[in-house]
Parts: sequence; structure tokens; C-alpha cells
Amino acid sequence: MVWIRRNTTGILFSLLLAVAATWLGILFPSIGAPVFGIALGIIISNFFGKPEWIRSGIEFTSKKILQYAIIFLGAGLSLNQVWKTGIESFYVMLITLTFAIVSAYILGRLFKIPYKLTTLIGVGTAICGGSAIAAVSPIIEADEKDVAYSISTIFLFNIIAVLVFPPLGHLLGFSDKAFGLWAGTAVNDTSSVVAAGYAFSSKAGEYATIVKLTRTTMIIPISLIFAAITLFRKRNEAKSQGMVNYRFFKIFPWFIIGFLTASLLNTLSVINPSAASYLASIGKFMIVTALSAVGLSADFREMLKTGFKPLLLGLIVWLTVAVTSVVVQLITGQI
Repeated sequence: MVWIRRNTTGILFSLLLAVAATWLGILFPSIGAPVFGIALGIIISNFFGKPEWIRSGIEFTSKKILQYAIIFLGAGLSLNQVWKTGIESFYVMLITLTFAIVSAYILGRLFKIPYKLTTLIGVGTAICGGSAIAAVSPIIEADEKDVAYSISTIFLFNIIAVLVFPPLGHLLGFSDKAFGLWAGTAVNDTSSVVAAGYAFSSKAGEYATIVKLTRTTMIIPISLIFAAITLFRKRNEAKSQGMVNYRFFKIFPWFIIGFLTASLLNTLSVINPSAASYLASIGKFMIVTALSAVGLSADFREMLKTGFKPLLLGLIVWLTVAVTSVVVQLITGQI
């Protein structure tokens, strides 16, 4: 009862913001509900303030519900479909992901951007925008301002991609499949991938969507890798402070097990297609709810102090992914 009283009001407040953000996302699909959720949260928190009695629920929503959302997203994935598309697009996805992460860390060090913010921008660009950021942020114990900044950065280049990719694809003479693979690997958020793909053609839109869903499964290995990195860092910190070794179970991303289980149930048809679509939609709404809470927790003044270097980092990493995707397709004869 104490837990319910402490958290309910904050959760409900975040839910109300998520409803408003979802409505705005329907009106302006190129922007998307997650960005509206963060923006509304930041505006309310920084310009109007929030009462003390909703803070606990907001913190719970921004951390725990963000993780539960990943499990629901897994229900929308069929591993059979992922396997088929994954074979066709494996090299493109693997190489673009590698280039994104490596370039992010090289530039992050060069620009002296904090490790956690660099990581979120890198994985958000490399994998699938908000979902990847949602999965990795609790593992590396990122601050709300880092989550908000990285989501906002990813959003900006999503908008540019939706506007620029389709005419550029036609100009370069891409086939439907080549453009679908390009959009699916080089555009971050699912709604933006769909928008860019279908703006090119219906076939390109269908293929881009499947590639994007396949790319989402990269959340699994990336989350485990960052869990191992965090463990290594925590153990070193513990040793330097004369503490007992830091244990892996404290940071292991258990929600990834849920993600895999939900995907497996979908693949085995335990979850029928309509239920899978419904559960995935719940997962997306939960992410909007959690990101609304992130916005409510973020200090806009602290974000401004970070400066524009992370934005430049996001731009260069995004361009790296976009160019790498085209180059790999050219080398493998897919264009």
C-alpha cells in the first residue's frame, strides 16, 4: 500500500503526458510520440515545476517502465522473419553498427563528451533510436538529461532522413529493395523508417520495416556487451575503494530475457498476430510514458551546459552509418 501511494500519482501524471504525446505523434508522425513526450515533460518540469508528491512515481516510470516496455516490444517480433531478413541484411547491419559505435567513441573522446552520453547517441544511431536508448540507459546508469539529450539528437536526424532520403534514393537510382535496406539500417526510429520507406515506394516501405525490426534484435547483444563493460568498470571502482567485488546480477539486463521470451512466443504462434501487434503497441506506448517521465526529470539548464558537441557527434555518426550502408551494398552487389 505504501508503494502504491508513493508512486501512483507520478505514474498517472506520466500516463497523461503520454496520451497527449501520442495524440500529437499521430498528428505529426514525422516527429513521433516519444519526442513529444520528452518535450512536454521538459517544458512542464522546467517552466512550471512539478510537485514533490509525484517525484517518486516519475522516477519509477522513467527507470522501471522503460525496461518493461522492451519486453512488450519483443512480442511484435517473429524470429523466423528476423532470421530470413537477417541473412539478407546481416553484413550491412553488422558493419554499420560497428562503424557507428567505433566512430561515436573516437569522436566522443575527441570532443570530450561524457562516456554515458556518447554511448546513448552511439547505440541510438547504430540500432533503433529510442528503443536502444531505453534498453542501454539503465545498464550504464545514465542520467535523465543524457537520455533526453540523446533522444532529441536522434530525433533531429530522423526528421532530416525522412525529408532527404526518398528524393536522394530516386536520384541515385536505388531499387525498392536497396532503398528499403538503406532506410532500414540508416534511419533510427521505426516511425521514421516507415515514413521514409513508403515515401520512396510501397515495396521499399515494407522491406525497410522488416529490416528495421530485424535491426531491433541487436538490442540483445549490445545490452549484454554493455552489461559486461559496466561490470568491469564497477569492479575496478570497487577494488579502488577497497570494497567487495561488484556482482554481475546487479546490472544484468533481465528485461532482455523477457524480450527474447516474448519474441519466442510470437515465433511459436503462442501469441497470435493480432495479439502480437497489440502487445507491441502497448510497448511503444510504455516507452512514450517512460520518456515523458524522463522529460519531467531532466534539467534543461544542465542539458544546455552540455553544449552542442553531442549534436555534432550525432550528425557525424549518423552520416557515417548512412554512407557505410550504401558502400557495403555497393561492395556486395546489392545496389
